[in-house]
Amino acid sequence: LSLRFPQKLWKMLESGKFQSIWWSEGGKCVAINKDLFEMEVLGREGQQVFHTQKIKSFMRQLNAYGFTKMQQNFQRSASLPEFLAEEAAASAHSQILYYYNPSFNREHPWLLETCKRR
Repeated sequence: LSLRFPQKLWKMLESGKFQSIWWSEGGKCVAINKDLFEMEVLGREGQQVFHTQKIKSFMRQLNAYGFTKMQQNFQRSASLPEFLAEEAAASAHSQILYYYNPSFNREHPWLLETCKRR
């Protein structure tokens, strides 16, 4: 039995086997460490989870199923040392992508059936 993209994504998140992808924001968003995800999930030899090895194709699948990329807002400090430290943290944080879909919520698994391809 072949699972649809949203079901595969859900199973992956719930399995706890991957360090590159997890639930965030109280189970309302999917968080993806882009570089780690490319190595850990898309770069798997012989055991591919999704039918792609490219992060852009994976993101297109997310978009096709109604996921939207969430922006993280950072407040910047006025002092230069604090600003530079925050910039470094924000740069590391920019590797993390957040995607939201109202039909993809950890607390409401029954909504997964309404997560359809556009």
